[in-house]
Amino acid sequence: MTVNRGSRLKPAYFKSYLSLIMSTHECDLDCARQHTIETFFKGDPEYYGAVSRDSFEEAVESLRETN
Repeated sequence: MTVNRGSRLKPAYFKSYLSLIMSTHECDLDCARQHTIETFFKGDPEYYGAVSRDSFEEAVESLRETN
C-alpha cells in the first residue's frame, strides 16, 4: 500500500500493521514497534506528521493493554 506524506493514518491502521509485523516476524510488540519506526517511518516517527505519529503511539498502547 502506498502512503503519501499528507496522509492522516488512524490507530486502526497501525493496530493491523503492527499485528501483521508481529505475526510475520514472530516477534513481540516492542520488536514490531521498532521495526515499524525503522521501516515504515524511515527512522523518523514524524515522517508522516504528528497525527499519524500519535495514532501509531495510540495503537501501540492499545495493543499493550490487550496483551
